Amino acid sequence: MFLHIPAIASVDIISAIEFDKTGDHLATGDRGGRVVLFERTDTKDHGGSRRDLERMDYSTSRHPEFRYKTEFQSHEPEFDYLKSLEIEEKINKIRWCQTANGALFLLSTNDKTIKFWKVQEKKVKKIADMNVDPSKAVGNGNVASSSNNVSPKPYLANGGSPSKEFSFPPGGIPSLRLPTVTSNETSLVARCRRVYAHAHDYHINSISNNSDGETFISADDLRINLWNLEISNQSFNIVDVKPANMEDLTEVITSAEFHPTHCNMLAYSSSKGSIRLIDLRQSALCDSHAILFEEQEAPGSRSFFTEIIASISDIKFAKDGRHILSRDYMTLKLWDINMDSGPVATFQVHEYLRPKLCDLYENDSIFDKFECCLSGDGLRVATGSYSNLFRVFGCAPGSTEATTLEASKNPMRRQVQTPSRPSRSLSSITRVVRRGSDVPGVDTNGNSFDFTTKLLHLAWHPTENSIACAAANSLYMYYA
Repeated sequence: MFLHIPAIASVDIISAIEFDKTGDHLATGDRGGRVVLFERTDTKDHGGSRRDLERMDYSTSRHPEFRYKTEFQSHEPEFDYLKSLEIEEKINKIRWCQTANGALFLLSTNDKTIKFWKVQEKKVKKIADMNVDPSKAVGNGNVASSSNNVSPKPYLANGGSPSKEFSFPPGGIPSLRLPTVTSNETSLVARCRRVYAHAHDYHINSISNNSDGETFISADDLRINLWNLEISNQSFNIVDVKPANMEDLTEVITSAEFHPTHCNMLAYSSSKGSIRLIDLRQSALCDSHAILFEEQEAPGSRSFFTEIIASISDIKFAKDGRHILSRDYMTLKLWDINMDSGPVATFQVHEYLRPKLCDLYENDSIFDKFECCLSGDGLRVATGSYSNLFRVFGCAPGSTEATTLEASKNPMRRQVQTPSRPSRSLSSITRVVRRGSDVPGVDTNGNSFDFTTKLLHLAWHPTENSIACAAANSLYMYYA
């Protein structure tokens, strides 16, 4: 399925994608500060959720179908006069909150300000059953319907008369009645409930909901703050890695996420390639981590680019909370939270770019931040790449699945060979099926060097085997 957002412009480039927990709604944010919502239609048409349909033995083999629901302007460009800093409207992250009374709730953030939105259907009120001829009514706008007038003379909507000789007929007007207000139509209205501002000195890179449904975290380069959804003027700083002297700064926070089921646990990644799991029960300020996940550097492999490509751009918890998926520039790594000795699996994504790291550094592509995602059953992982490609790997024990797909109207599928068992060694290179290099900008393994088109954002449906991914201003959905 292909959903296209029209008008190619910089402000239309998609910068965030998120499914809600049910998978019935999908939200995208763009560089223009807009949030666009889509809703699933293939289950709605049959009057029940997927689980209900399965109970009725209804065939749910059809591909998930989504349609446009509504959109709203979440953020506007701002200017911080104290710091002489321009704050762009680009949506960095979107997170769905718990629904209530048929309304949808979500958090959206740009570099500095987080907003809490409520989207619900409102009934449109219209006036009906007025005692006038609609063709001659004035003053109150359109009239939905009218009753028959017993007088041959026209009446005005405000009770006036078109002539001075007007008088009520003998016996009055038996059909005269007051107009009524009807609300047959509905429209979706998005309302900003709260604004969480002035809590971050640096750009916000992550927001994450807590499983308790009451709190969430926001993270920038040096701090992680804990918020209550109901309180917008106060937050608690729970992680602070800012040194007393900024010259001593060696790493920054790159991503943070709450555990999916344990409300006291969260993980955050750093620019040095490490992941820290912290327990909020240990202390108010969680500067000391509970578990540190990092992979030791291979002897003799250090270079100028080592720290840059080791920086983790995104982390995601698996649905069961047992594993953490991380994405650095070259690889995807899967970690077991009960084993801190190293990743349980490493998937090579950009190993073919290693000879071109100098060029990537020169054009700043080496700093691109690719997101990652896991399937709801935890058996597959996915991440984006250049030339609007994205990679899907099987992470079940013994799986050799590795597929490369192109996000376009006419996608090209490429098969990737992997070792018989997921490797824990960075030196183990996942090789692509060799192809000829007759296409310009493509190496002998069929890998493109088009760094201008990149697939940074993607999300896996929580229950279906489908992926939503963004390429520039277009949203693509792939179903297997």
